[in-house]
Amino acid sequence: MEKRAYEEKVSSSKTEVLFVALTSLFLLLFTWRFMISRSGLLTIIFLCCFILFLFYSFNYRTLVIRLSSESLILRFGIFTWRVQLDNIEAYYLDDISLWRIGGAGIHFTVIRGKYRAFLNFLEHPRVVVALKKKKGPVREIAFSTINPEEVFRILQACGENPNRGR
Repeated sequence: MEKRAYEEKVSSSKTEVLFVALTSLFLLLFTWRFMISRSGLLTIIFLCCFILFLFYSFNYRTLVIRLSSESLILRFGIFTWRVQLDNIEAYYLDDISLWRIGGAGIHFTVIRGKYRAFLNFLEHPRVVVALKKKKGPVREIAFSTINPEEVFRILQACGENPNRGR
């Protein structure tokens, strides 16, 4: 049985305000277009954007980070990502701009030739965990944390002494 070494719940008022504002904006635009034309491509687009940001508003409220003696578990709403500690090759603080990855939530992109998953908020630093064996196409996972040094300390204490840094 895994012994939990660390748990952190990360949230962001900036991210929540952004998603609620976008949800409200698209609800207003949908309502306006629906009152004018009842249907049409723009009405459907506004409705889809409203539904998307409504989902974001509820799903991306809290990122839960759990570190045990065996694994790192990241839960972002309905999405969960689990990494066995013995599959961690390295970990370091992320230096990629949010403008490069598209903001808060869950994103996937290639960074320095490696496919990376991001689970992040707007104002918190991110830790990158490089994997020895890819999980699907993903070679690195970056996640927001309020306490990156504590995450590094726990990873060092629980893991098989992976190299810290790139």
